[in-house]
Amino acid sequence: MTSRDALTIPNILTYVRIAAVPVVAALLLVPSETARWVAVILFVVAALSDYVDGYLARALNQTTALGRMLDPIADKLIVAALLVALAADGTIVGLHVLAAVFILMREIFVSGLREFLGGTVVIHVSQVAKWKTTMQLVAIAVLLVAPLLGSVAQAAEVVGLVVLWIAAALTVWTGYDYIRGGVPHIVEAE
Repeated sequence: MTSRDALTIPNILTYVRIAAVPVVAALLLVPSETARWVAVILFVVAALSDYVDGYLARALNQTTALGRMLDPIADKLIVAALLVALAADGTIVGLHVLAAVFILMREIFVSGLREFLGGTVVIHVSQVAKWKTTMQLVAIAVLLVAPLLGSVAQAAEVVGLVVLWIAAALTVWTGYDYIRGGVPHIVEAE
């Protein structure tokens, strides 16, 4: 990899997305509407940049091995950090925490599976996995903004939690797909 590969526009967007993760999570811990609005805006920009960097990588012919590695890591970091922060601030409570746990378990498991397979076997991202990521990001966005919506805050929170459970179901489904695709290669390695 050359420094030119590391400094492509799509990779720079991914670096910025990763850098935004602790900032957004920290802002959620500040008991202020202004801080939460800034967190919402930064999160939405970061989530949208995920789609923009992929588009630009293809359009500008700037796909790199580094970008292929970092992009899903950035997705997992922002989803994991925000789910934890939303649980910490009391937005995700009770049984709804299980939806977050299912999401985190799958993301860690799939990362471990990819690590184990070490690039010798490529398990391609399915369309359902793309929907899963979109649903996770939408759920988090709705849950971030819900407390700021005054009279419709409670309804928005219910919508966010429903979308979170849909995301969790898609997450478990795609996790099963990865297991089904990866286990034969693990057995072969034995």
